[in-house]
Amino acid sequence: MLEFRLDARRGAFHLQVECRLSSAWTVIFGPSGAGKSTLLRLLAGLDRARNNEPVRGFIRFNEEELTHTDKGFWARPGKRPSGMVAQQPALFPHLTVAANVAYGLHEWERARRAQRVEEMLELVGATELLGRRPGEISGGQAQRVALARALAPGPKLLLLDEPFSALDGAASDALLERLQAWTQMHGVQTVLATHDVSDALATSAEVLLLREGRQVALGPAAHVLAAERSRLRNRLDRT
Repeated sequence: MLEFRLDARRGAFHLQVECRLSSAWTVIFGPSGAGKSTLLRLLAGLDRARNNEPVRGFIRFNEEELTHTDKGFWARPGKRPSGMVAQQPALFPHLTVAANVAYGLHEWERARRAQRVEEMLELVGATELLGRRPGEISGGQAQRVALARALAPGPKLLLLDEPFSALDGAASDALLERLQAWTQMHGVQTVLATHDVSDALATSAEVLLLREGRQVALGPAAHVLAAERSRLRNRLDRT
């Protein structure tokens, strides 16, 4: 279970959200600028207080405290049981695909590390990229590799920020289906940020709806998204 209460300012944007996510899959849904990426970066431990833009609140995962600003505690990303895939894959350009995927496995024995790399690349459909470098692959392939890298260490919490945006619809759907089966098998709680309704409906997920940095709704995808469609339709009817 993922629990958090966060209050963060980023320039004119103000995120205020308090939530308890217990579903195996949760989709954070909302328009551009709703706060989806900001929330995921805070959950991953990547975004802390900057200049005069403080972050306040707490984050707990399965009763483990990851952030508690009143106590001055903020676990570094590498110390959290989470993996994250951002909108931009940010692969290490000087490393091969295999070395990128193996990056978080430096404490593993060599043979086991190599086997894990192959397993993860097979899962995301990118085994043919093993020896290539990021500059030699497409944007969609880079997203597959970034996902494999996030999964390789075996996170218990997976944070995904528009991870399939460079893939076409059929490829995205197929990868999403494989990923959901894998996370279910390994007990990985997943939080996926998207503005694509089909991603939310395809996973039969719980949906956290954000608008302008605020939680608007939390519940089954069909219910929350139906209400959102009705709201948008009513707004269009008035214009």
